Amino acid sequence: MTSDRDSRPGAALRAWLRALEKTAPISANPSITLPSLIDEWAITFSGAPALIDDRESLSYRSLADRCNRYARWALDQGIAAGEVVCLLMPNSAEYMAIWLGITRIGGVVSLLNTNLVGSNLAHTINIVAPKHIIAGAGTIGALVAVLPQLAPGIQCWGHSGAGHEFPRLDREIELRSGLPLDRSECRPPSTNDRALLIYTSGTTGLPKAANVSHFRLMQWSHWFAGMMDAGPSDRMYNCLPMYHSVGGVVATGAMLVSGGSVVLRRRFAASRFWDDVTDWDCTLFQYIGELCRYLVNSRAHRREADHRIRLCCGNGLRPDIWQTFQQRFRIPQILEFYAATEANFALYNCDGKPGAIGRIPSFIGHRSPVALIKLDLDTGEPVRNEDGFCVQCSSQEAGEAIGRIVAGSRFEGYTDEEASKRKVLRNVFVAGDAWFRTGDLMRKDRSGYYYFVDRIGDTFRWKGENVSTTEVAETLCACPGVTEAIVYGVAIPGNEGRAGMAAIVAEEGLNLTALRHHLAAQLPQYARPLFVRLRNSIETTGTFKPRKQDLAGEGYDPALTNDSIYFDDRTRDAFVKLDRELFESLQRGQIRL
Repeated sequence: MTSDRDSRPGAALRAWLRALEKTAPISANPSITLPSLIDEWAITFSGAPALIDDRESLSYRSLADRCNRYARWALDQGIAAGEVVCLLMPNSAEYMAIWLGITRIGGVVSLLNTNLVGSNLAHTINIVAPKHIIAGAGTIGALVAVLPQLAPGIQCWGHSGAGHEFPRLDREIELRSGLPLDRSECRPPSTNDRALLIYTSGTTGLPKAANVSHFRLMQWSHWFAGMMDAGPSDRMYNCLPMYHSVGGVVATGAMLVSGGSVVLRRRFAASRFWDDVTDWDCTLFQYIGELCRYLVNSRAHRREADHRIRLCCGNGLRPDIWQTFQQRFRIPQILEFYAATEANFALYNCDGKPGAIGRIPSFIGHRSPVALIKLDLDTGEPVRNEDGFCVQCSSQEAGEAIGRIVAGSRFEGYTDEEASKRKVLRNVFVAGDAWFRTGDLMRKDRSGYYYFVDRIGDTFRWKGENVSTTEVAETLCACPGVTEAIVYGVAIPGNEGRAGMAAIVAEEGLNLTALRHHLAAQLPQYARPLFVRLRNSIETTGTFKPRKQDLAGEGYDPALTNDSIYFDDRTRDAFVKLDRELFESLQRGQIRL
């Protein structure tokens, strides 16, 4: 289903040309950054709504005022260029005003996942060594609980909430001027300077903080504005978390540079989705595939076709959901894309081909070189030929996607230099070249369309989030009675991604109730294993690596093993023995996960 606007020949070509036109000037003037444009937007778009949430609507003029107040607060705190402030808040208009204001004066804002608790939250804070932490209502308790695990000397601030002893930042900024900053007040950052730290699981270990420069903020915002043909009449519905690059930069930045507005919701709710998009007259929707599946599986809503959405933009929309979603809800255009916070390239499906994550037009191929290389799945390392170079995959063959690191597609890395080095593959096709490793398996068809296959290594996606198997296994092993654990993802019919499953070796009489409480205290819900398999031992390979793939292949079918398997039944708040009847119910999709 397509609209007149996009059904004309060359619609995809025009989208690429718009994006190229909007991003072309970015490198010309390194002093122009996203936060530096705020005052210009206030003049150009004035009283038009910019950010709308449950509590307030900030016009462009109000947003500029708010950002300038936060910038002056940051100056008064002595936050120097490059110093870090952590932001732990749910979605709100204020969220973006805070990081735009702090980055306006050269500070760096670390966007913390609001689902994290315990040692995982402490880890994400400690690895960026912040001078300040800002916590919003609903997140204060999690922050207070980890204070003993944090480095001394960090100043904590509360925002829009009571019940804590931290100074109130929302009151502090009322004491400061919202007028545009004078150049004598601070040296504004350039596009080459770091602006944000956004966390990613990568393929191994605990979350890593990816560096995001002002250049990339400008590039993402303007590129997607061009791809979506966004303008002042557009209104984006965004219920994705703002601590992620898509929900926090792409969906918001693309609208702000276009004069449009963003309707922000703290979380997705299928029951109110169509009321929201119609009541707020939204024309765009930023999705992940899981949200589209929820909507398709929901009961018919009286307003599900009574909307003005002209385009949905996102990633992870499965081919079996795509056409049903588009036809049932009368969506004129779907813009599926592939990207990662730290990646140096992205793919875009501007043609609306169901299931594809993108195609690179021939006229831009030299600017965004992407390759798929053969991989040894046992070692996770690329296959090399007799000359020592990597081997490209043939049509329809799955391989790891890599992107060449050149001036126009740089890799900015993580705060962890060693982790950054591990993501760079050298001497790939010629001596001395360097390529970014995505950790993702893809395939490409004969028409040049790319398709996502799976994650490589120790990460899988569930409920739209990356789950680090290493992190979950370490949390399991910290529970009394657990001596060994490996974690992997298993597919469940009718669900996006893979659910977590843990094979554990434990002392006799392991208390599953205590194990469940331990996991709930240490991990966000999406990362907690849905299945636990108790074993006497875990087999290893000749190099002492656990045979994870064998276990993953058996999945959670109790008929394939004599091991006891338990299912985390969240309606009973308990692990229950997985028998044949329960297994069949899961297979038929009769249990809501």
